[in-house]
Amino acid sequence: MSLPPIEIETGPNPTATVLVMHGLGADGNDFVPIANELELSAVGPVRFVFPNAPVMPVTINGGYRMPAWYDILGPGQPEDETGLRSSQVEIEALLAKEKARGIPASRIVVAGFSQGCAMSFMTGLRHPERLAGIVGLSGYLPLAETIATERSPANQSTPIFQAHGQRDGVVPLARAVYGRDALKALGYDIEWHEYPMEHSVCMEEIADLNAFLLRVLS
Repeated sequence: MSLPPIEIETGPNPTATVLVMHGLGADGNDFVPIANELELSAVGPVRFVFPNAPVMPVTINGGYRMPAWYDILGPGQPEDETGLRSSQVEIEALLAKEKARGIPASRIVVAGFSQGCAMSFMTGLRHPERLAGIVGLSGYLPLAETIATERSPANQSTPIFQAHGQRDGVVPLARAVYGRDALKALGYDIEWHEYPMEHSVCMEEIADLNAFLLRVLS
């Protein structure tokens, strides 16, 4: 059972939600400082939701238990489809909660870093209502071979922000490029950025993300 999400509101009665999923071994606190760097006052009060992944054994790390959205078996091994789909259900429940609190799907951005990026794509591309935007940082497109048949027409035109480090030694740049090209081939609108960094986040990236969020939530 994962811990409850962390929530931060930039003002009373938020009119938009940004749901941010952390990477492997981190928790919901990981991206709170970055959210605090964003300046979104022009779009009104925003609720940031930072869910916590469940704790599970991760095969690539010797079975050590840590927060993870799904298991990682290792290079050349199949993806943990069961884990991906299980976490997708959890994230969909959070999206449903936001809608119940009065935030329409068209005012919700799903975002994530690394494993969280995979979950952002996993959930956002399949969500049955149009979202404001999908953000993938330093991650990849999971279950890429299923997107063509499982994607939701509602999010075909949803803006996608995808960013990656040129020196990423955890998720190689080529893997992110493969996902970008697969989505472009299906007609998605990808705003692509790469930065001279490793598996991390940089200030230029935060500025570019800020501009994207202002645009899709305006």
